[in-house]
Amino acid sequence: MTSTPRTGLIVAIAAAVLIVAVSVTVAVLVPDRGSVAGIAVAGPAAEPTAGPTTSASGAGSTTSCVYNRASDGPVGKDVGLPDNAGQAPDTGTVQFTLRTDQGDIPITLDRAKAPCAVHSLLFLAGKKYFDGTPCHRLTIVAGLKVLQCGDPSGSGYGGPGYQFDDELPSDLKPAGQGTVIYPTGTVAMANAGPGTNGSQFFLVYGDSQLPPSYPVLGSYTTAALTVIDKVVAGGVTAGEYREGDGKPKIPVTIQQAIVG
Repeated sequence: MTSTPRTGLIVAIAAAVLIVAVSVTVAVLVPDRGSVAGIAVAGPAAEPTAGPTTSASGAGSTTSCVYNRASDGPVGKDVGLPDNAGQAPDTGTVQFTLRTDQGDIPITLDRAKAPCAVHSLLFLAGKKYFDGTPCHRLTIVAGLKVLQCGDPSGSGYGGPGYQFDDELPSDLKPAGQGTVIYPTGTVAMANAGPGTNGSQFFLVYGDSQLPPSYPVLGSYTTAALTVIDKVVAGGVTAGEYREGDGKPKIPVTIQQAIVG
């Protein structure tokens, strides 16, 4: 398989339980279509890498992050690498708003949950990486209800040209068979396997059962859910991945990603 897994969730659904896998097929949570909802065609597994390490720095603590690993997928926009010498603040929250053509989606990013992922997201927003980009995938299936964004190409395969290590969630409710519940309101990174986080992320609009493989960035507000519900009500374009999984019929474009 020569295609790069979409950094998202390539999820194979077994017995109504979505098992996210690295691959090229669906992109609910994956750039290279490594995503949710769909039959995953397994690609080469990424080598496990050491996770971020925490160190003291000034008044607050930081986590050392590595962003210079080349990604396999196409580069949506070349904006370079995150700054700060890979040192990401790992305490506090940041307000982050996706201004879309369907309405604003206010998000509270939590640095403590995934400092390297949040640092990367803020870097990309500052470079206007997300401006003018679509939310390219919507899933309306049992056990998986997410809207995925963050790929300038809109294909589910695009990324920022770099990847970084996993910051796996440890506080999500177990759901059995190696999965957990990503609750409604969660915002998390999409990826195509270990160490393949890039720019794609997903918004959970209904409790979703997935492996604990996707770093949690934070949460969105009830006002955001109103916008997402409007998009969900429009349904999904048929035939792209499978029934209930594809591009939203009501297009959603991030006009501007605003920090603060």
